Amino acid sequence: MSDKKRIAINAFDMTCVGHQSFDLWRHPRSRATEYNTLEYWTDLAKTLEKGLFDGIFLADVVGIYDVYRNSAAPSIRGGAQVPVNDPFMQISAMAAVTENLGFGVTSAVTYEQPYTLARKYATLDHLTKGRVGFNVVTSYLPSAAENQGLPRQIEHDKRYEIADEFLDVCYKLWEGSWEDDAVVKDRETGVYADPSKVHPIQHEGKYFTVPGAGLTEPSPQRTPVIFQAGASSRGQAFAGKHAEAVFVGGLRPDLTRFMTDKIRDEAEKAGRQRDDVKIFAMLSVIVDETDEKAQAKYEEYLQYVSPETSQAIIGGWSGVDLSQFGEDEVLNYIETDSIQSFLTPFTLQSKDKEWTREDIAKHCAIGGMGDVIIGGPEKVADELERWIDEGGLDGINLAYHVSPGSFEDFVEFVVPELQKRGRYRTSYEGSTFRENLYGEGRVAIDEHHPAAAYKGSYVGKPSTEDTPARPVEEDAAA
Repeated sequence: MSDKKRIAINAFDMTCVGHQSFDLWRHPRSRATEYNTLEYWTDLAKTLEKGLFDGIFLADVVGIYDVYRNSAAPSIRGGAQVPVNDPFMQISAMAAVTENLGFGVTSAVTYEQPYTLARKYATLDHLTKGRVGFNVVTSYLPSAAENQGLPRQIEHDKRYEIADEFLDVCYKLWEGSWEDDAVVKDRETGVYADPSKVHPIQHEGKYFTVPGAGLTEPSPQRTPVIFQAGASSRGQAFAGKHAEAVFVGGLRPDLTRFMTDKIRDEAEKAGRQRDDVKIFAMLSVIVDETDEKAQAKYEEYLQYVSPETSQAIIGGWSGVDLSQFGEDEVLNYIETDSIQSFLTPFTLQSKDKEWTREDIAKHCAIGGMGDVIIGGPEKVADELERWIDEGGLDGINLAYHVSPGSFEDFVEFVVPELQKRGRYRTSYEGSTFRENLYGEGRVAIDEHHPAAAYKGSYVGKPSTEDTPARPVEEDAAA
């Protein structure tokens, strides 16, 4: 490996037919319509491990994109992130056919309970032998709030306030509730776990009350790798405090650098090191043997896209219905309770171009929020290096155009070129997801991370041995 930073790669996918390149599920090379079969996911997992990817990062939404034209019809018609299945379900099958690949799984904490969600992630961490990450999102779709019984979307910054406490509860359950040597598995005495070393966390907060002990014994990583994908000012502060890996967008490396510097500043404010946070930008790659063949592939893909589907997705991302603007009307920044950072690169940060509704729709139709790199292996590798070095990045979340074809092309053409340049691993460094990202031996959470404060924090405090499960009610006749 050269002195330059290794480029980390996660595959970026979702349990749906149209993720970031909309309508390309129609392409004859795409298997995306098989998203609801285990074979699709296990085949993809084997391809990614062959290519030495750090992990697969699974996005998720718990609502339908219905802001555009005030209707769900455009997104349903085009298969734009709907139908969408639960991203947890395929992980065990993918883990069974791989040994090193990590799995970043998204969950919207706004609509979950920490006690049960902590169990889900710990269970997967056990079953995958420490290869799970938790992408913490707060949800941005109004339809998600409505279908969870809320009259309207919870205000943007309040969602992060809830997420802060949510993670605090999870850290207590994962890191503190069970001591390292609580599980003894003593067949002679019949003691599986020592109740004096299992502790109720007694959490009473503003949003959650969790008095009891964790349901799961310590998993290999205890706390899964914490991902975060918010880029607003509040999201950056949240990332600086909690995230081990952050997912950002960006039209150009210089705009991305502005964001990565701010996130690392926030990490320092939170008492962490700047490099404690690995930052990934979403990019997509169209590659072939030559620049000309790659360009021809791109032109072919354009024949399948629909501006309507693109605008349906943009409506959900931005919270803005583009149908209210003329096709040539220049867009200005509008603050909403959706992804506040989505319009920023097209408005506040865009100094050399005025973006219209039509421009944004065309840009997002292939590759979604991220830039699209088109070319032969050398050109693509040059561009990836530029993004990493100029953007202050650690890696990319690689979105697909056709799946699994885009990932297969990357493994065939780009991985060998990056390895030749010393910018890509030639073997896995360890066996857990955290080791994939940080190096062999880094299994547990870092000492500067807030979760680490709960390691051993309940030792010597009341345990399940001496704490009643609940207050004893007085005899009514007494």
